[in-house]
Amino acid sequence: MRVPLLDLDAQYTDLLEEIKAEMEKVFNSHQYVLGPQVAEFEKNMEKFCSVNNAIGCASGTDALVLALKALEIDKGDEVITTPFTFFASASSIIRVGAKPVFVDINNETLNINPTKIEAAINSRTKAILPVHLFGQPSEMDKIMDIAERYDLKVIEDNAQGIGAKYDGKVAGTIGDIGTLSFFPSKNLGAMGDAGMCLTNNNELASRLKQLRVHGENPKYYHKWVGLNSRLDTLQAAVLLKKLPHLKKWSIDRRKNAEYYYSKMNDIPNIQLPIIHEKAYTIYNQFTLLVEKRDELLNFLKNNNIGCAVYYPRPLHIQKCFSELEYKKGDLPNAEDIAKKVISIPIYSEITNEQQNYVISKIKEFYHV
Repeated sequence: MRVPLLDLDAQYTDLLEEIKAEMEKVFNSHQYVLGPQVAEFEKNMEKFCSVNNAIGCASGTDALVLALKALEIDKGDEVITTPFTFFASASSIIRVGAKPVFVDINNETLNINPTKIEAAINSRTKAILPVHLFGQPSEMDKIMDIAERYDLKVIEDNAQGIGAKYDGKVAGTIGDIGTLSFFPSKNLGAMGDAGMCLTNNNELASRLKQLRVHGENPKYYHKWVGLNSRLDTLQAAVLLKKLPHLKKWSIDRRKNAEYYYSKMNDIPNIQLPIIHEKAYTIYNQFTLLVEKRDELLNFLKNNNIGCAVYYPRPLHIQKCFSELEYKKGDLPNAEDIAKKVISIPIYSEITNEQQNYVISKIKEFYHV
């Protein structure tokens, strides 16, 4: 049996003709940049996320950069974030001239630990950038409380958490600006790169719309130095046709997660994902903490099971951030977790038969 980490063939089987028809409209209109599908998708996303403004852009990474620029984070400023995340969460801070300040993670949820944030705040701190890792929101009530007390901005990196909620609030709409990624592997994926910013602040929305087109308004007049970062009309056409299915896909992922929980709770060598009591996760990944991680990774791959390590090396000890002068041992939870994580297939179309094969091979490896 073969079980891929993600099966896009299965996802697109019933949607491809509908998507092709929408893309054909783009070809016929020749409105390839900020065409009508972009505006329609943005409106539909505002409804889906219960937010006032959804602003499409070229990628999830650009969404972070645009958010930082819109909040006027600049050279000399500091932004507190997690070291256990995808590279873009921190590189976007560097790209606007600011400094990422890493604090350790909660070793259960794997998200930034709010109790560590206050000690990292100083006069240069301008924002907190929590990441809703693997589809589980960070503890936004505690983070927002800290931000309010210290007059800090909050940017939610929700690249992996579209449709997730924290304490009943939609992830990505709680802080000043939330960002989304529509990279093909995401729960709502495009056929290439695409991203979005979410905000309830109309002034920030207006600024974001200008920043994504080089900061111009009106044309050829520039108040800010922005980016060339528009959501491609063809990608918007794809996302427009996939969005109505997202709620069901998320429900299916949760069912698949529940199946894993019911069948794998007797393996002493692994820790299943721990979800915060206030969080509603959408399982962009199903990530285990395991003993003998690298050996298990190779064993599963040799048995035709897709799996991956998100992430093998925390950001604070990446070579490109050496000027920040972090060293091994500074953030022990993140460093320890990075040695144990492995993600197994959780896509909505996976069958129980395929899951049973994954489970059986993990048990075989650990002699359970």
